[in-house]
Amino acid sequence: MFGLRPLLLLALPVAAAAGASTPQDPEKIAPSNEAILLQLGQQDQRLTVPVSIGNSRPYNFIIDTGAERTVVSRQLAGVLDLAPSAPIKMTSMTERSTVDTVIVPELFINSIGQRHTIRAPSLDGVHLGAAGLLGIDTLQSHRVIIDFEKGEMAVMPSRRIDRDRVRDPDEIVVTAKSKYGQLIVTDAYYGDTRIQVILDTGSQVSVGNSALRKRIRAPKRDIRTTRLTSVTGGTADVDYMLVPRIRIGTIRFDWVPIAFADAAPFAHFGLTNRPALLLGMDALRSFRKVEIDFPNRQVRFRMPVDAHVDIVGPMSVAPVRR
Repeated sequence: MFGLRPLLLLALPVAAAAGASTPQDPEKIAPSNEAILLQLGQQDQRLTVPVSIGNSRPYNFIIDTGAERTVVSRQLAGVLDLAPSAPIKMTSMTERSTVDTVIVPELFINSIGQRHTIRAPSLDGVHLGAAGLLGIDTLQSHRVIIDFEKGEMAVMPSRRIDRDRVRDPDEIVVTAKSKYGQLIVTDAYYGDTRIQVILDTGSQVSVGNSALRKRIRAPKRDIRTTRLTSVTGGTADVDYMLVPRIRIGTIRFDWVPIAFADAAPFAHFGLTNRPALLLGMDALRSFRKVEIDFPNRQVRFRMPVDAHVDIVGPMSVAPVRR
């Protein structure tokens, strides 16, 4: 199996996914919203941040830099009795569907100290893997810090860049462009082919589009089939393979596992016809620390102590010497 329960993407071998479900006992009583939230809160494999709504206690939300909107689970909406709002059309990784929304009053992240009142899609927490997720609408004025050494994720206020600051020799900074609040890294290549890269902390695997797939000539024996499951519960079977020679800024990945699908984010950002990659948590875990600074349009990578060590299976990462 590839990875843990993701937010926008769950990647499993098809055979394993097909055998994963078990018949439900009709005599069993459906768990309460509180029980489901408790179970989601006990999942220690996902990096989350505490989020309060109004005067509620903190609930665990996943940070999803690949999602436009903040989402709350139906279970949390039920527990907090959030007011319903009009349904909207929502495009997930696998489908476009109509989903319910709720009014979320005073969404509060302790580390920021700022309250947001938003209208948010309400989806099943079982598919989200948490009480909710924080999307670009609440992240774009801040910076996201993922510390893999400590196993912590945080949202912090952005700060003015100190150009005289002595940079850590293990830190590599990559500049990005901003589109609809999202950061897109354009200084990235597969071999000699320029690619567009979006960091997607909500996905446990990286996803490439068809334009990138066409540039990769892989023997059939190296291609596997993987099932993607979106936050709405929709599924799609796609090709999955190890792709060599990916470079982002001055960072080189020897191998990156990539699933290929013409997912909605590519069309949204006008990247359908250009090679593009949603870089998931499997690749980001190669680093000690990753900081995504939206206002300053920068991504900072803290390299491993050994800059060329196999960290995630066959994936290794090293700085490019120019």
